[in-house]
This record gives sequence, structure tokens and C-alpha cells, in this order.
Amino acid sequence: MAKPFYRVTSTLAFLLALWPTLVLAQGGAPKKVFVITDLEGVDGIFDFNLQCIPDKSPRYSESRKLLTAEVNAAVKGLYEGGAGSVVVYDGHAGGHNLLPFDLDSRVDLLAGTPVPPTLELDSSYAAVVFIGLHAMAGTPNAILPHSYTWDIENIWVNGKKVGEIGGRVMLAGSFGIPAIMLAGDHAACEEFHQLVPQGECAEVKRGVGPAAGFTLTSSAACALIEKKARQAMRRHAEIKPYTVKGPVKVKVELVSSPSARTFTQQPGVEQLDGRTWVFRGNDLLRAWLKFSSF
Repeated sequence: MAKPFYRVTSTLAFLLALWPTLVLAQGGAPKKVFVITDLEGVDGIFDFNLQCIPDKSPRYSESRKLLTAEVNAAVKGLYEGGAGSVVVYDGHAGGHNLLPFDLDSRVDLLAGTPVPPTLELDSSYAAVVFIGLHAMAGTPNAILPHSYTWDIENIWVNGKKVGEIGGRVMLAGSFGIPAIMLAGDHAACEEFHQLVPQGECAEVKRGVGPAAGFTLTSSAACALIEKKARQAMRRHAEIKPYTVKGPVKVKVELVSSPSARTFTQQPGVEQLDGRTWVFRGNDLLRAWLKFSSF
């Protein structure tokens, strides 16, 4: 005999109401994701002076739209993949690049400057995602490669050469957070995969030189980013944090002599020559904070 319709619907309503509790009981607490953004790795961007200088570049307003579209695509994919909340850090040149009116309303935006060197990261985050990141200084066939500033030539962490991607993967790892996905050019994806082989990567362009290459259209790039973000979130448990064992030595080589700059002398900071400095700490975070203050 068929069950009365009202009993079926009542049971269904009860299960739907109970679903969040069942998910939490199975270790499915809402996952908090931190998205780090930059501009040079976004689709369609090749020329720093033309496209990347806030309020000065002739095509900067277009660049802001391209970046915001990529971030929205990532946010959509992350939520579809199981994210419970998303914080987005506006990480390019002063932190006023994303368009708040056009940004996904579910986002909590971290913008402006100065932002602490830890980027307000802590162990409450389940994952870090990169949008618009670029390869390190000196990378062949990378589009607009550099490492934090244009006057840094090389950075090594315990002998491993890194740029902004590596530095932030390691920073996240010091809090126990895995970096699960990156969107950028081919060189940036290769750099990311050297550190996180299982991570997802959305290759939105491919360089043939430092200011030229092939690019996806914005709509194609956003579709790819959404797909990769969704996959990364669903595979989150498979990807482990990148950790660096202490003690840690961060070695920084500048392009030219820093004679015009003033440096803070403190324990664990040593100048090797006119262009090279070393920052030491018992762990990655302590060494990195000394470099960041530099």
C-alpha cells in the first residue's frame, strides 16, 4: 500500500532540515577558502605599462574587468565544489583593483594597503587558490615575470628558488593550508606544479616572450577557471600543504646595489654583498617575516 503523500513530503522536509547536521557530523564542516589575486597573470594582459599601473595605464580599467571576471568564475566554481565561504585578497599594486560592484556578492574582500605579511591567513582556512599569478623573475617565455618587485632578481628558501607563487604556497603551508589551484600563464602553471603536483591549474595564456604570447578570450578563460576551481575544491582532501622544515634561510639577490634603500638591522638578518641578503628563522614564518619587513 502506498504511503500517504503528506507522510512522504513530511519525511523529505525533515531530512532536508537535518542535512546540515548530518554533513557536519561526517566531518563536512563548511570549508573556508582564501583566494590570492594578482594582475599580470590574467588573460589578455601582456604589457605592464599599458595595462597594469593603477589609474595610469591606458587600459587599466579593462584589466580590472578581466581580473574581476576571473575571480567571479573561481568563486562560482569553489562554491559549486563545496566551499562554505570565500575570502578574496586583492593583491596587486595597492589592493584597489577588483570592482566591488561587479564582484560576487558572497565574497569577503580584503583590499587596500598595507596588509600584514601573513595576509591575515590562519589555520581556519581549508585551502588557498591563486588567480592572476605570474612566474618568478627570469623565467623563460613567461609573461611579465618578476618576484614581488622588479628590483629582486632571485629568492631562495633553504636553497630552493621561488617567486611569488612559491613564497605564498610555503606561507600557506606554514599554517597547514594546502594551495589547491592556480590560474595564470603556462610558466606560472609549471612553477605551481613543481610545488603542488596534484593541484589544479587553469592555463589562460602562454608566453612567447616577456610581453607577448597566446591568450584565451575572457569568456573561455573564465569557463576554464570555473571548471578547475570546482575540481580543486572537490579534490581538496587529496592535496597536502607544502611545508618547509626549520631552520629556514631566505636568501634574496637584488638586481642592483640597494645603496639608496634603508634596511633594518635585526638578529637573523645578514648582508652577504652589495646585492644579496639572508634572513634566518627557526621556521618559515619567522624567516619570511624578516624578509617581508626588508
